[in-house]
Amino acid sequence: MKIAANLSLLFTELPLSQRIQAAAAAGFDGVEIQFPYELPAIALKEALERAGLPLVLINLPAGDLMAGGPGLAAVPARQAQFEAALEEALSYAAMVRPGCVNVLPGRLAKGVEREQALDCLAANLRRSAEAFAVLGVRVLVEAINPIDMPGFLINTPQQLDELLRQVDHPNLAAQFDLYHMARQELDVLAGIRLLAGRIGHVQFADVPGRGAPGSGDLDFSLLLDGLRASGYVGWLGAEYRPGPPNTPASLGWLAHWHQLTQSL
Repeated sequence: MKIAANLSLLFTELPLSQRIQAAAAAGFDGVEIQFPYELPAIALKEALERAGLPLVLINLPAGDLMAGGPGLAAVPARQAQFEAALEEALSYAAMVRPGCVNVLPGRLAKGVEREQALDCLAANLRRSAEAFAVLGVRVLVEAINPIDMPGFLINTPQQLDELLRQVDHPNLAAQFDLYHMARQELDVLAGIRLLAGRIGHVQFADVPGRGAPGSGDLDFSLLLDGLRASGYVGWLGAEYRPGPPNTPASLGWLAHWHQLTQSL
């Protein structure tokens, strides 16, 4: 396993274009960016090449999701907006070549039945999986805890399992966030076992404060062992809030994790 810095939360004391080099200097193996579209694709590609780091993951544009709205992927009335977001992400990915693209389910929109939203989401995930397969980019779908994001459509490993089975596409996998599962006091290891072989990417932060490993209650050694036992050999994305004074001050865990993951 290798460790990626999520540049939407880490190194935010720097402009996005400079965070990539900062992640390389800190010892990360790669980077992920939630929504990189503020930076022209060619500028991101050049920054990645200068730093010698791969781009592990980006998200599909999600409309008003981060501002508290329902987003795009599970809202039938926003199908045209979703198609535009898909085309934007495809064009961007053709230049920067991320390993994966995450399609966020979003919140249940007012006036939409849950089953209707899930059917819309499944169709959009299938469409995305087919489109990105042409680029060799894997599509992911993520469960997020309803404490931090009330109304989010997909919360648990069981719901991810049902969704993956409904879509049934070889280019679709789960994005499994250890923080979001533990924040709900779920059995994280049971979730890993349930989704074994279908986890395409893992993200992490400590619980309950979403800080760096060691700032909270999670036993990451146990969880990393569980991932190894499940057959997972992919990336681990550090998606935590570093707190003051800056990101480098929060990286005391990184050298130890490199030692742990060398054997995983």
